[in-house]
Amino acid sequence: MPVKEGDRIKVEYEGKLADGMVFDSSEGGGPLEFVVGTGQVIKGFEEAVVGMEVGDESTVTLEPADAYGEPQEDLIVTIPNENFPDELEPDTMVLIEDDSGNKFPALVVAIEEETVTFDLNHPLAGKSLTFTIKVVEIASEE
Repeated sequence: MPVKEGDRIKVEYEGKLADGMVFDSSEGGGPLEFVVGTGQVIKGFEEAVVGMEVGDESTVTLEPADAYGEPQEDLIVTIPNENFPDELEPDTMVLIEDDSGNKFPALVVAIEEETVTFDLNHPLAGKSLTFTIKVVEIASEE
């Protein structure tokens, strides 16, 4: 029975960047479980599993539009540095909080005398991603 939208499935996977570096894997953590068609995983990953059956393995390369999108300029923000500790360093990831208490991972891009510039884009935005995916279980949600 092939995977279709609405199925709860489990997959083993490995994700690599164009240079071959592994950025994520299910190895050691057990299979990834999600319901196909609900947006729990990136669009291209979801589309890649449709039609696969238990035991099938596939390798798919996703362009940014089907993964984490292209970087967006409006997600580069500059904030007065009075709100941040002196230990901040460029090229480090930190959690920043908005006025509503929501926390966001951010890359420290630049530290000036009075401001800090952060990149709030997903770290994999703008990158092509290659996934090797193996379906290990399919459970219809119907």
